[in-house]
Amino acid sequence: MKAFMDQDFLLETETAKMLYHEYAAKMPVLDYHCHISPQEIAEDRQFENITQVWLGGDHYKWRQMRSNGIEERYITGDASDREKFQKWAETLERAIGNPLYHWSHLELQRYFGYHGALNAKTAEEVWNLCNEKLQSPQMSARNLIRQSNVTLICTTDDPADDLRWHKQLKEDDSFEVQVLPAWRPDLAMKIEKLGFAAYLKKLGEAAGMEIHSFADMKDALTKRMEFFDEMGCRASDHGLGYAMYVPASEEEIEAIFEKGMAGEPISKEEELKYKTAFMLYAGREYHRLGWAMQLHYGCKRDNDVKRFRKLGPDTGFDCIDTYTPSAQLADLLNALNVTDELPKTILYSLNPNDNAAIGTIIGCFQDAGVVGKIQQGSAWWFNDHKQGMIDQMTSLANLGLLSNFVGMLTDSRSFLSYTRHEYFRRILCNLIGGWVENGEYPADEEILGRIVQDISYNNAVRYFGFEV
Repeated sequence: MKAFMDQDFLLETETAKMLYHEYAAKMPVLDYHCHISPQEIAEDRQFENITQVWLGGDHYKWRQMRSNGIEERYITGDASDREKFQKWAETLERAIGNPLYHWSHLELQRYFGYHGALNAKTAEEVWNLCNEKLQSPQMSARNLIRQSNVTLICTTDDPADDLRWHKQLKEDDSFEVQVLPAWRPDLAMKIEKLGFAAYLKKLGEAAGMEIHSFADMKDALTKRMEFFDEMGCRASDHGLGYAMYVPASEEEIEAIFEKGMAGEPISKEEELKYKTAFMLYAGREYHRLGWAMQLHYGCKRDNDVKRFRKLGPDTGFDCIDTYTPSAQLADLLNALNVTDELPKTILYSLNPNDNAAIGTIIGCFQDAGVVGKIQQGSAWWFNDHKQGMIDQMTSLANLGLLSNFVGMLTDSRSFLSYTRHEYFRRILCNLIGGWVENGEYPADEEILGRIVQDISYNNAVRYFGFEV
């Protein structure tokens, strides 16, 4: 029997061990999509206890605590941090087979030197150990990033954001890790929501203009894109229900926009026409700027309306949406491609059944001179567990070129989540190592090592055009 999460955790063959320890483990981390706070990096936040750094804002953990029958006061409520940690420990011991079990223990090992198992009985010991270590200056936000061997971080930022914390970090020579903005214009797309007009007023103020039409909004967004570009932005990101393609005339889009600004009801067809026009405009601008376009789709959000009203979005009440028509996604990309304005694009679906569809779509729009121009993104959200990563990479290998894959991202709000890159790399090396030892690929260490290092880090550097 193997030891619990030892140095060869998830590595089942000698080739896998060699590839991980000699090649993958040594590579830096490039986190091109996350939700950590640039303010906390700029201020170099020091966390008071493990609950603050571990459970605050982590809806992955919140969902599992609810599944364990934990009262909400111990999750998002007014219970003490110590009580919340205890309830998480009681939940974690029951999370056999769940990636949170692996992630949590990797974080305890790498950042706190704890190699035991966190459970109800050990919670007090772990609480005291972690909190003692968190008092050290070496455990501040910036130093946690340094410990993780991170070279560059892309946060997630609204077009109306003044990027004050990014400016501060850019001018701070004492912190060597690049912290760049990434463009997330979801609020400008949500024409069906009641706050649409209020948001566009805010956007107009940020752009120094008034917005009265769809054309005005595009002008305002273009101004903000150019500001983001000056601040080092190289990636956009969109959270979509699905990648729609329902084209309409400019006159029709302007009429729909006028209804949205007036707060009038928007039909589903009108919503899709507006969002199609928005994505076509945005894709052309990304191509002009040389940005990558990331499309995250396949999620039905805020399903527990009662709790959503009380707790707000991103609190653990989302699910996979099976309605993701690949034909419309292909048509959207094609509409940009016919005018040679298709940007580098990364496609993520929350529905694992879309893996093969994405694999076939990306093969339609690859381009000479741009290695892996259209990518399937890493196994996302409900899929970033062991089996989900294996399935995504196997499908990509079957239908495309796994060697050109831009690899893992954290998609996290936690400064401890960089161990997800280790988790991913171990699974990657085990997958490749198994193919080699099964005689499906030559045991050429030089080529294999290069493939692993490229997927772990180098491909993302080249793809986004970062200077690290």
